[in-house]
Amino acid sequence: MVVLRFPPDERRMEDADAIRAALAPLGIDYERWTLDRVPADATAEQVLAAYADEIDEMKRRGGYVTVDVIDVQPGTPNLEVMLAKFDKEHTHSEDEVRFILSGRGIFFLALGERVASVEVGPGDMLRVPRGTRHWFTLCEDRRIRAIRWFQDTAGWTPHYTGSGIDRGYVPLCFGPAYLGPRATTTISA
Repeated sequence: MVVLRFPPDERRMEDADAIRAALAPLGIDYERWTLDRVPADATAEQVLAAYADEIDEMKRRGGYVTVDVIDVQPGTPNLEVMLAKFDKEHTHSEDEVRFILSGRGIFFLALGERVASVEVGPGDMLRVPRGTRHWFTLCEDRRIRAIRWFQDTAGWTPHYTGSGIDRGYVPLCFGPAYLGPRATTTISA
């Protein structure tokens, strides 16, 4: 389930309809898709075949020409180098579209004077329109598997803004394990 945070009031949303409604005026699409079509260890080909109808519909809606399945985990060669390409504020000349199959990450979206964070996880489909200032990082488990759509067969090229705004935000993933503020107690064992 995605977690959307809008500063400065730190409003946090977890309801899919509320998140969709909050992101839509910003031009960002959010949907929840089912994950029951393939087992967790399915090959990329099996994943693409299982979601062929959704993939084709997204291609039709967005003019995407190709898709792939990315599978990143802690043992991925040159993981830090790969992540460093996207953890600084940048834009793309095409949409960035992902359907998350497993793992979690955070999109930081620079929206005028505010920065919203969108934590995506299994079942979340997010489309960040071309030209949107943003950056992305993985959560602590350093894992994400996702279907990605591309309008250009060369893939996304980051165009860095150099603003430095990304240095002021620490990736904090709440995810399903987040239980809220810690309570203090005087009970002893």
